[in-house]
Amino acid sequence: MKQPKHADDAPVPGRRLVLLRHAKAEPASGTIPDFDRPLALNGRRQASGVGMALTAAGLVPELVLVSSALRTRQTWDLARGHLGGHPKVPVELHDDLYAASIGDVLDLVRGVDPAIKTLLVVGHEPTMAATAAYVADKSSDDAALAQVRVGVPTATFSVLSATKQPWQEWGKRSARLVRVGRPS
Repeated sequence: MKQPKHADDAPVPGRRLVLLRHAKAEPASGTIPDFDRPLALNGRRQASGVGMALTAAGLVPELVLVSSALRTRQTWDLARGHLGGHPKVPVELHDDLYAASIGDVLDLVRGVDPAIKTLLVVGHEPTMAATAAYVADKSSDDAALAQVRVGVPTATFSVLSATKQPWQEWGKRSARLVRVGRPS
């Protein structure tokens, strides 16, 4: 497997976890179960922008874990189409990401192949932001940490980095929260 690189072509040290809240979904209604809510038109634009933003930031994942809810699957499908010609990224759908706790997310992360250097998880609020806040160590970016502590808007991704930490050891305060981003 090729070593992932930053946008400037420098190799990526260690591991990076990207936690993405799905793009904007249609409002909840009594006619469609929450699990089956599709993306709104604005959400479709956001999701496409996520792919471009990840590519521009050098964050093209080697593996993607996606909640099996419709809006998260649609977010990844649209983002994937804008990864700048990268080969097809392996995707795993997980029913348990729909109503996941921080522990559920970390259990999935800890089960990732050690060869994977950049992992993307596409899920829901408040869990994506709460997981980022939980994993963030004291060297984390202050503004990014403040944002995840209050929650993140749709189509927002948090990037955590650990230089030597294997996936199996990720937990409370185990990685540096380096940024929170979203497409423009």
